[in-house]
Amino acid sequence: MPNSNLSFCVTLVAVTAFSACLGSAASAQSGKPAKAATAPPGPAAAAPAIAEAGLWIDHTGKGAVEISPCGNKLCGTIVWLDQPLDAKGKPIVDDNNPETSKRTQPVCGLQVIGNLVQQKDGSWDKGWIYDPENGETYDLAVSIKPPNRLSVTGYLGIKLLGETYTWSRPPAEPALARCGPVPPPVR
Repeated sequence: MPNSNLSFCVTLVAVTAFSACLGSAASAQSGKPAKAATAPPGPAAAAPAIAEAGLWIDHTGKGAVEISPCGNKLCGTIVWLDQPLDAKGKPIVDDNNPETSKRTQPVCGLQVIGNLVQQKDGSWDKGWIYDPENGETYDLAVSIKPPNRLSVTGYLGIKLLGETYTWSRPPAEPALARCGPVPPPVR
């Protein structure tokens, strides 16, 4: 049974159905990630300023994703939930993950965006978004919309059939209590 606290997710349009999600691209190229893997140690390369990078509050205001460079691509991790605990006071877990071994991992701290590639027009596309609410993955495109807005489009193969939502910057980052240490993103 999906947790209503995860309803902060991006809604995507399939050909015949709507599906709520914070999901990832259903593509054979990367599989369905559930948690960021540890990156090899070493100095981080200096990355150019990317307008899409940083903390974003989803369209419902119930979750926040930190988007950051991972190599020459963009990745994103859930870093805040309005309701991070279940009715028993335990962290909400990825209990719908298709990989049963990953169903006990906390949603807060989970990588949910990956492989976004910058396009010639400056937008980012060809990435994935993962939905911990239903365990599905979707294609993803994002682009900055001034002032301080992010257009987030989830789709299944054809962007025209996708759905777009607007995420926004938080009024003040320190006001958000983060999940804790966030592992490096999967590339």
